[in-house]
Amino acid sequence: MISIAHISDLHISKSTFEDEIFFKAAEEINDLNPDLILLTGDITNGGYYSEFKKAINYFEAFESPLFAVPGNHDARHVGYEVFEELIGRRSWTLTKYKPLTIIGLDSSVPDLNNGHIGRPQQTWMEHEFDKCLKKSTFSIVAMHHHVIPVPKTGRERNVLSDAGDILQSLINHEVGMVVCGHKHVPHLWKMENTLFINAGSTSSIKLRGKNVNSYNTYFISDDSIEAVLNRVNGNKSSLGKFKL
Repeated sequence: MISIAHISDLHISKSTFEDEIFFKAAEEINDLNPDLILLTGDITNGGYYSEFKKAINYFEAFESPLFAVPGNHDARHVGYEVFEELIGRRSWTLTKYKPLTIIGLDSSVPDLNNGHIGRPQQTWMEHEFDKCLKKSTFSIVAMHHHVIPVPKTGRERNVLSDAGDILQSLINHEVGMVVCGHKHVPHLWKMENTLFINAGSTSSIKLRGKNVNSYNTYFISDDSIEAVLNRVNGNKSSLGKFKL
């Protein structure tokens, strides 16, 4: 079995970030000892170099390897360049956790809130998916922006601008899971055989309604996937368990 912790939307800054909540979440995740941590964007609130530098220090609290993609806030103020300097590549393929292939996509657009994958990145993504289909490898996609609108998030305005094309690629290539952030609301959709899972905000004060800071965990075995919502206040609930 492979276990994954999914955090998102930290919004590290002087005004929108709760460091006490972050360290509590990090402690809980370390106790779970996942094989890896996926961070689906909005590491920072303004994309500033100083915020990314703080993020590097905060990440030292995690004991498991962390892999991140940028969000729309990270792409502000030339933050997309800083991301590559301090965090790593904005799009990547991860194959070390067999039998999984995890593809990270950059859905951010500099200084805009809406998301976009674009044809060149989509073509590369489809090429990676083709490899997964040939090898019968379970595939996961991590990106910031949601592909399918999320309930209880108000007027829809920041979904991927090319969501239809990306959704068709994901479904046609039988992608197992698509994990996103952006809306600060945890939710799970199942379409065909693909799970579309959103994480809430792990450590930001920007929460909707009575939502609290949270992160997701995924437990993937040869024949099932279990998704769990972990509220930083200690309460957990199942997002669903599915047979493969």
